[in-house]
Amino acid sequence: MFLGSHSINMDAKGRVAIPARVRELLSSICGGQIVITAHTQERCLLIYPRPQWEEIMPKINALPTFNKAAQRTKRLLIGYANESEMDGNGRILLSQTLRDYAGLEKKLMLVGQGKNMELWSEEAWTAWLDDGDDGELPDEMMSLSL
Repeated sequence: MFLGSHSINMDAKGRVAIPARVRELLSSICGGQIVITAHTQERCLLIYPRPQWEEIMPKINALPTFNKAAQRTKRLLIGYANESEMDGNGRILLSQTLRDYAGLEKKLMLVGQGKNMELWSEEAWTAWLDDGDDGELPDEMMSLSL
């Protein structure tokens, strides 16, 4: 599972060094093969180990084409999807299109989400934390006890 958050940097070529603990997990799960795509509700990126992406891809493809919200989700997830592989130094290359979508510059936050990760600009992540407006809680969370 991908847990925790990591402050990381992106170089001028769009390369991001994955933290050692996450790198080891990615190597063991998928040999460093990942899919990076746009988040559908936030201006950040989603990073999936390739096997996880292959599980959800049929579900994305099955979304109804005549539903605008479903079509938008499909366009973002598939349209921005970029296959990548960690290099020998544990770095991944982010395309300019993905960097532009998420507003990524030098300082980034890599945030574990269990089966996948999110990649945020540090500025957007801090703004999200400070916002505090999570909207209405879904029914599933009303019975959750931590």
